[in-house]
Amino acid sequence: MTTYVETVRGPVGTDRLGPTLMHEHVFTLSTEIAANYPALAWSGDKATRITEAVAKLETLKAHGVDSLVDLTVLGLGRDVATVAEINAQVDINIVVATGLYTYDELPGAIECRRPGTRVWPSDRDVLVDLFVADITEGIVDTGVKAGILKCCTEVQGLTPGVERVLRAVARAHRETGVPISTHTNAGARTGLDQQRVFAEEGVDLSRVVIGHSGDTTDLDYLRQLMDEGSVIGMDRCGIYRRSMPTFEERVATIAALAAEGYADRMVLSHDASCHLDLLPWFEPERFPRWHYTHVPDEVLPALRAQGVTAEQTEQMMTVNPRRIFETQGAY
Repeated sequence: MTTYVETVRGPVGTDRLGPTLMHEHVFTLSTEIAANYPALAWSGDKATRITEAVAKLETLKAHGVDSLVDLTVLGLGRDVATVAEINAQVDINIVVATGLYTYDELPGAIECRRPGTRVWPSDRDVLVDLFVADITEGIVDTGVKAGILKCCTEVQGLTPGVERVLRAVARAHRETGVPISTHTNAGARTGLDQQRVFAEEGVDLSRVVIGHSGDTTDLDYLRQLMDEGSVIGMDRCGIYRRSMPTFEERVATIAALAAEGYADRMVLSHDASCHLDLLPWFEPERFPRWHYTHVPDEVLPALRAQGVTAEQTEQMMTVNPRRIFETQGAY
């Protein structure tokens, strides 16, 4: 029986996903800047950035990747209509997300609608309704349905706002069955906080990808996440700076865990964008390997050089993403 995942271009059989990057972005923007000062947000001309995005996705497809998961949600400038415009010009599967990106406080329009208050007397969080509608009805008026949920826990930990988002994501997941993917601070081991909250909400942790786990070489922490059932995202390949593991360290960590039998619980990606308005800081000169084809062109060959088998790289790039999306159903 074929299972399907919602993409920008409609439902796609999970058997057609092929090699998949599980944690990327097409555009990452500051929404209010984009609305009021578009030339600043788009570094000049939006049409030019769209043309560049099409070219980058065409290059990715030519390098053997068939699908990309765009985890751009509220707080990161989600613009599904523009992503759909791009996807119409390139033959690649793009799965978009619903959720909310915050390390601490919630937007005022959400914060003031806390369950059980005069403003929002319902005991059901408005966030659950928003997320479920994105999944079951579509995002705004695009007709595109979200195929995955996203939330964050950074060094600030489980602030009231962050915990509220995590619990809303967990409840929307259980109601719809779509998987969860997260942003964490691996150095602060915040993936464990996420697992605890999700477990309290009755979430099957095997349906959760704990993101940015590759930002640490702490094998004990990574094993703990996987032994609890979750997949870990080794998904910032290409970001090499003083406070993060080097290329060699990231590859060695993945290879060591694969050698221990964990290839079935890891996925690979970059957390890159075609364009982000933080570009003056994440400039290409400082991060020349932070782009969509770094994994297929450099990471995979380096893993094979360290003894990771072709079967294991296929597991991480194709089999695991397919399993994440084909495990479906509310519960």
